[in-house]
Amino acid sequence: MRKTAVPASALALSVALALACAERPRRPLAHWDESLLSPQRYEVRIERDVQVPMRDGVTLATDLYIPEAPGRFPALVWRNCYGKDGYGDMKWYASRGYVVVHQDVRGKHASGGDFVHFRDDADDGFDTDEWIGAQPWSDGQIGLMGGSYLGYTGIAQAVRGSRFLAAMSFSVATGDVHNGWVYSDGALFLGFAFPWGAVGMDGREFRFQNPVPFPWPEIFSHLPLESMDVKAGHPHPVYREWLRHPRADDRYWQGVSYEKDIAGISIPYLLLDGWYDLFLRGALQDHVVIKRECGSELARKHKRLMIGPWAHEIGARNNAPGAPAAGPGRSLDFGPEAEVETRKVYLRWQDHWLKGIDNGVDREPPVKIFVMGENRWRFESEWPLARTRYTRYYFGGTRANSVNGDGTLATAAPTSREAADSFVYDPASPVPTLGGNTCCSQVPSGPWNQIEAELRDDVLVYSTPELKTALEVTGPVKVRLYASTSGRDTDWTAKLVDVHPDGYAQNLCDGIVRARYRAGRAAPADLLEPGRVYEYEIDLWATSNVFLAGHRVRVEVSSSNFPRFDRNLNTGEDPMTGTSMVKARQTVYRSKRYPSHIVLPVIPRRR
Repeated sequence: MRKTAVPASALALSVALALACAERPRRPLAHWDESLLSPQRYEVRIERDVQVPMRDGVTLATDLYIPEAPGRFPALVWRNCYGKDGYGDMKWYASRGYVVVHQDVRGKHASGGDFVHFRDDADDGFDTDEWIGAQPWSDGQIGLMGGSYLGYTGIAQAVRGSRFLAAMSFSVATGDVHNGWVYSDGALFLGFAFPWGAVGMDGREFRFQNPVPFPWPEIFSHLPLESMDVKAGHPHPVYREWLRHPRADDRYWQGVSYEKDIAGISIPYLLLDGWYDLFLRGALQDHVVIKRECGSELARKHKRLMIGPWAHEIGARNNAPGAPAAGPGRSLDFGPEAEVETRKVYLRWQDHWLKGIDNGVDREPPVKIFVMGENRWRFESEWPLARTRYTRYYFGGTRANSVNGDGTLATAAPTSREAADSFVYDPASPVPTLGGNTCCSQVPSGPWNQIEAELRDDVLVYSTPELKTALEVTGPVKVRLYASTSGRDTDWTAKLVDVHPDGYAQNLCDGIVRARYRAGRAAPADLLEPGRVYEYEIDLWATSNVFLAGHRVRVEVSSSNFPRFDRNLNTGEDPMTGTSMVKARQTVYRSKRYPSHIVLPVIPRRR
């Protein structure tokens, strides 16, 4: 059954990620042997709303699920901003010999204090861990659990580093708040940061639990951005603070954005993510930082990453089946191997590190990826893959405007002295978001037929001929773009697409760069000289996909992806306060001097 859109309640569902699975080493996920998991053997008693004191006197409401048996047990901890009542499989874990500690974070639901996104999670998590370690039922070991914001609270706890922490297992999470939750290479992550951060998180209860009709198109189109919260009926000072601090090196983000601090964790860390999850790039960066820079040999050696064909909801076969196709297309089904009972994946992890069960998790390769196209799981020894052949595919043709043009994609470098494609970018008529790595409003996520965008003249389309043999692309993807604009500022977007034989144009990954931040997200804003050619790097994040024989590789280039990202108004005004929109003449160069191209991480096919 097709989905028409991902509802606003998706986040509330996605964070209900109680997790775990037992696998004999190097076996497919669907065939994991559950005999090595802790068995269900205890009755469970529940203590509701235990008040756990924080250092400033605020108390946080905490539910305890305790095995009905004498002795001490390891603890599994969830810190939840969405409400602990009726959440997850807490009794399932407790019946297997864990004390489950499920806490409303500060300022949410039954807990005291005021909620400010991200600000108190490190200290409150540390204080909670120290409280747990002193309880008579505690054996002195804590495993951190959760997904999405719950995963972030766990990362903050791990960075803070209580002596009782022994392991962590999360899903769809990253410690990079600035460039993972709020911004993306200078552009505001509007389709998530606003509906989740300003609307959903406004007040003590999460507002998408029981969604009501909400005029998202009208809200997203409102200018200026700084009063969008008022337009939505949810004035929110934190949202406005985010708009005032677009640079990554701003002191505002210190102590809440952990893209560098995550190297300080000292415990084994397992993360599940999806190729279509909005936190994928941050999750991959976190993994690389820990493996390369972490000072703890234990944490560095036992960092694990598993990525499936999912969006922000983890584990379902048809989690991201695409939407009703605008034109020829069909739902995507990644097959039975995409189905994962995540609570068993994480139970297996915690069983080893908190109970010492020899179930093999410590001996497996650090990375497990689901290769789309072939729809199979594969272990890898590192990320990115050491055997990658980074291959340039250059833009060509005579006129690439829309799928009806003749834009080409080839490994041969251009020889022409002058070649370019042009289009007009109108902020009043942006290219619509069609799937991808987003979440939590009436904006689709996951794989989606891109034909609606590709029929537009303001989308440049470059395609290979039909492939005669399969081509695997696994790893980070980037576009090197040489372009000019008539505007003082603008955006450039790019998207990698797998075109199926029936015409279904499956998005794989995409990205954006705001021109004023072309030197990097920590660099000062630098407006453009209209008409001048600049070089841009567009980070399309990453994917793993086999383009099968008969398929085509496609790249789309444009200047908007709305409302996933806010619109660039082309004027050079402050994006927070700007209201004037102007059309911009955009030119993408593809000559010998300016060879615009995509760099694909090609994996040699094993014979």
